[in-house]
Amino acid sequence: MSAVQRGQPAGPTVWQKSTMGALMGTGVGLTIGFIFGSYSILRGGAGPRGVLPTLSQYMLSSAATFGFFLSIGSVIRNDAPPHLEAAQMLLPPMLRPRGEGVALMKARWEIERRSRG
Repeated sequence: MSAVQRGQPAGPTVWQKSTMGALMGTGVGLTIGFIFGSYSILRGGAGPRGVLPTLSQYMLSSAATFGFFLSIGSVIRNDAPPHLEAAQMLLPPMLRPRGEGVALMKARWEIERRSRG
């Protein structure tokens, strides 16, 4: 018999989640690095190293930072067991109609008045 249980879809592994988060973070970081690096170069000049090395330093540093934090965040975010998500879906909604909220508030005020007086 196989190790995968039948009837339940197999989700991505922790490594796959981490890799997916790292790739998304790297893409976002490259884009942000290009935008802010270009702005910095246009505003203050490229410096002694030139345009391309300065821009690539901005892009690579932001890509590494975003990739690292998004890989960790995607693992943490998706680490909750699926039965907890199902239990949250069964909870009653927290929003109530306005009239019901007013009646509940008046009932609480009445209880406070009785306890004080």
